Amino acid sequence: MKQLMLIVLATVALTACNTIRGVGQDVSKGGQAIENAAKDVSNKL
Repeated sequence: MKQLMLIVLATVALTACNTIRGVGQDVSKGGQAIENAAKDVSNKL
């Protein structure tokens, strides 16, 4: 029973890490898009 609990806990932990990594990548891409838009506006001025 303890082994099953350990396996479940490890699986949940690994899934959470992947989710957090994905959120970080999304935020980074959003920041890059904002930066690119700001550069475009700056170049037009």
